[in-house]
Amino acid sequence: MARGRDVAGDPDAAAVVRMVGEAWCALGGADSAGADGRAGPVTFDGPAVTLPSPLPVTALAVATVAAAARAASELAALRRGIPRGPVAHIDSRAVAVAFHSERHLRRDGAGFGSFDPLSRFFRTADGWLRTHGNYPHHRRRLLTALGLGDLVDVDGTAAEAALAAVIRVLAASRAGDAEDAITGAGGVAAAVRTPDTWLAHPQGATVATLPLIGVRQADAGVPTTVPGHWARAVTGGGPPAAGIRVLDLTRVIAGPIGTRTLSLLGADVLRVDSPRLPEIAEQHLDTGPGKRSTLLDLDAQADRKAFDALLAEADVVVTGYRMDGLAARGLAPDALLERRPDLVVATLSAWGAHGPWADRRGFDSLVQAGTGIAVRCPPGADGTPGTLPAQALDHGTGYLLAAAVLRGLATRMANGVGGVYELSLARTAAWLLGTDRAGGNSEADRPDAVVPSSPARELPDPSPWLAEVDTPAGRLTYALPPVILDGTPRTWTRLAEPFGASAPAWLA
Repeated sequence: MARGRDVAGDPDAAAVVRMVGEAWCALGGADSAGADGRAGPVTFDGPAVTLPSPLPVTALAVATVAAAARAASELAALRRGIPRGPVAHIDSRAVAVAFHSERHLRRDGAGFGSFDPLSRFFRTADGWLRTHGNYPHHRRRLLTALGLGDLVDVDGTAAEAALAAVIRVLAASRAGDAEDAITGAGGVAAAVRTPDTWLAHPQGATVATLPLIGVRQADAGVPTTVPGHWARAVTGGGPPAAGIRVLDLTRVIAGPIGTRTLSLLGADVLRVDSPRLPEIAEQHLDTGPGKRSTLLDLDAQADRKAFDALLAEADVVVTGYRMDGLAARGLAPDALLERRPDLVVATLSAWGAHGPWADRRGFDSLVQAGTGIAVRCPPGADGTPGTLPAQALDHGTGYLLAAAVLRGLATRMANGVGGVYELSLARTAAWLLGTDRAGGNSEADRPDAVVPSSPARELPDPSPWLAEVDTPAGRLTYALPPVILDGTPRTWTRLAEPFGASAPAWLA
């Protein structure tokens, strides 16, 4: 996929070119080649397929990383006062390794645990259901909703009994009924649907009307003064986002990947978590590089005061919590923008910020199941629905989130005001499936339009795109970031600090 490659007759390479252009246009860019504005050129290298799938997963992955790199280049040019930003280099092999970052993570050569036994597909009386039990509170709600509350605290060999009980209960249940019962109890589940069934669903129909990235600018009539720490020019080839203060209210994968990318580009990213919510250790190691981590209970007066002090000096707020919880604490996007018209606010949701499922919990695997992606992937030997070769909705949406923030900062430089940028896993899924192209006709219903023309390739040798570093916890192996920009460090200046280790304060 070298730059300038003739894509005629190669649908894989053509998909990359198309989706790179679509991602940039979704961000407000006018030209897929990067000739508009101040963004420097983007070079491409590597095979057209490094994440084999019946769907254009490699194209999506490359396009989202390219969007983040191009937006970073544009911001660098604006802050340095030069006509064009630095060149970005995107290698599809590095992108594939980065999209598997959680799989490549090692400590002293040993990998980490896999999904919880209750995070899987279950056969139901009329189809399949995907569940999620990686977090203890989700596992507890799942079991309770299925009438298996007595198995909530089991562990070790007793976990096999819990799994057997869930299999038995769901086999006698309708997928939709189980989905409603589990989500109604605050758990996480999604019935497996076809793309057409999803489009006919009220939430699917709503998502189909939304742009890949929703944008709402603040009132241009009330610009505010850009603070000194932000307005400083980045000279001598420093990182594009140097000095930018990012308040990170995200969890799991997509949001933390977006803010992890911003930290690579020089931003001061402070992740804020509740002391009541646990975090998976390896997940924090994977998505925490470059960032700091603090714990605040926003329902406690002293902690809320500390949070408000952070918010008063933030440039960016990234949220991944459900809108009802944010609104209850006065942190809904529009409320934030009313309070601070200069803020760049990026919101992330599973199922979309609008529609009947706007406040429903979800993860990449659940959205794959509910939107029809699972039935478009090769099934297991027992008929189990398939999955993408990576958690591409999480990773891809994370890079789009970073790109949206960077473009929002560029817009703020131009007019002094911020805006709200809305992204969701479900909208990224629609983009991957092609349900936003060809007048709404799903490419999932035309397999020949997306199945690679060449045989599936093996994933690339990851070693050139992995790094090792000694830490107090042991020798850590991790995936290098795929955003490669001239003048920007190749990797993070520091890896993830212990969860909750930092004070709630910005760097000087």
